[in-house]
Amino acid sequence: MKACDQVDRAPVQRRATRRRLIAIAAAMGLGVCWGSAAAQTWPSKPVRVVVAFAPGGPVDIAARLVAQNLQEKLGHPFVVDNKPGAGGNIAAKLVRQEQADGYTLLATSSALAVNQTLYKDPGFDALRDFTPVALIAVSPNILVAHPSEPAADLRDYLARNKGKSVSYGSAGVGSTPHLTADHVLRVLGGLDAVHVPFQGAAPALQATIANQVPIASVALPPAVPQVKGGKVKALAVTSPKRIAVLPDVPTVAESGFPGFEDYTWVALFGPANLPADIVAKLNAQVGDALRSNDMRDKLAAAGLEAQPGSAADMAAYLQREVTKWGKIVKDTGVTQ
Repeated sequence: MKACDQVDRAPVQRRATRRRLIAIAAAMGLGVCWGSAAAQTWPSKPVRVVVAFAPGGPVDIAARLVAQNLQEKLGHPFVVDNKPGAGGNIAAKLVRQEQADGYTLLATSSALAVNQTLYKDPGFDALRDFTPVALIAVSPNILVAHPSEPAADLRDYLARNKGKSVSYGSAGVGSTPHLTADHVLRVLGGLDAVHVPFQGAAPALQATIANQVPIASVALPPAVPQVKGGKVKALAVTSPKRIAVLPDVPTVAESGFPGFEDYTWVALFGPANLPADIVAKLNAQVGDALRSNDMRDKLAAAGLEAQPGSAADMAAYLQREVTKWGKIVKDTGVTQ
């Protein structure tokens, strides 16, 4: 009787198992559809754009321009939230922990690539923990001094201060302006250069204007109005050629170091595994904005050059930047 019961129940059990498998497969299919639908309707509420540096710096300027455009085109607020500190790491760690649903984004700079090597433990992996969305813009760095500085340019400054100890400000330890200044002033220029870090380009500029530090190395955008207003004196830019917005300022290459160039970039990221549909939607909108004459002009007025491109382009660029800055950090010996 027991054997007969087992034989009789087997087909029933197999049918039940098949029904469960079909139900699971259906549920999985529905899950995919739900995820796709959610991506298609994004955004349906305000989006937080976490800026890794203080207001007034190049990342903040570019992020606000892009956020305003996204808000106008996508119909929901894109709220800029400045979270400066630790060379951009505080903001990066915050966004890293957020849900990958498109409602928290990170606007940061080349510091993301630099900090991968600069810090023993930055609290994230630049290549693993974020989804590259779009490169926004690039900008050369600039060396500026208090207006009372007698040197006319970088070449003159190095000659006047040969064998002396000088201090300089930057947007923070390991920022590209910091590494630029350390390389130019100490390694190439032979000065005893002491770094004074600030939490962003704007505070570094304010300290220079107040003559709390004699010179500063910052990204170009926040420095342009201060140079034009006579509040700081431009010594050199790090682009290979002079820039249109400050045509009278020589390059570092012109100042005795042929071939020298350096840039700060600004880009938009999401947490790891941000849905591809949302990435594509964001990248397309940012790209359209960056190709418009209005956006290009606004960025150019701040010393930024628009750089529209695909998310895949940004991912490949980030990989190259992590490798490049890893070598520079090791060569200069700068650590954090």
